Amino acid sequence: MIVNVAMSADGKIALPAREEVKISGEEDFARVHELRQSVDSILVGIETVLADDPKLTVKGKYVKDPKDPLRVVLDSKGRIPEDAELMRDDNYLIATTLKKSCKNFVKCGEGERVDIKSLLDVLCDRGVRDLLVEGGGEVISSFFEAGVVDEYNVYVGSLIIGGRDAPTPVDGVGAASHSDLIDLDMISYEKLDDGVLIKYRVKYDD
Repeated sequence: MIVNVAMSADGKIALPAREEVKISGEEDFARVHELRQSVDSILVGIETVLADDPKLTVKGKYVKDPKDPLRVVLDSKGRIPEDAELMRDDNYLIATTLKKSCKNFVKCGEGERVDIKSLLDVLCDRGVRDLLVEGGGEVISSFFEAGVVDEYNVYVGSLIIGGRDAPTPVDGVGAASHSDLIDLDMISYEKLDDGVLIKYRVKYDD
C-alpha cells in the first residue's frame, strides 16, 4: 500500500488549527489523480473529513476516463456527517469500532482506534489489492505502526508553515528509541511545480 502526502518545506501539512493549506500545484495535482486512478481504494481519517470534507474523486481534468476508487474513512467513534461529500453515493466504507447496522459501516477492532490489519482483511475480501492512504498524520502513523506501508510518497512544497502544533505527515506517538525508527530507501525524486516529489520504499527487517 502507498502513503501519499504533501508537506511544507518545514514538514507541516496544515495550519496549527488544522486548516487546509494549498501546498501542491497543477503538476502534482495531476500526479495525485493519476495515482488515485491506479488504485482500488483511497483512505483518509475522520479528522480530514471534518476539516476539509474531501470528495476523494478522480477528476477528468487530469485523467482520461476517470474511475473513482472505493472511499474509506477511519472513524472509530462514528462522527462522520451524514452530508459528507464522500458519502454522495454508495461507493464508500466507514471503518469504526462501533456496531452499526448500515452496510457501509464495518466494525474493525475495539476501543479508541480502528484495527488496521483487521480493516485490511475486510478490504481484501472486497477485492481491494491496491490501497492509497492520504492522511492525516495520525492515520498515516497508524499504518506505519502496523508495519503495512510499502511506499511513502511525499511532495515538498516551497513554503514554510511553522508552529509546534501544526500537524505533520506522520504524527502519533513517534519513535521512543532508535530501534523504533522506520528506515526508507529512496526510489526517486523529481521537480514538480515549485517543489519536489520524493518517493521512498519502506524497509522492514526480514
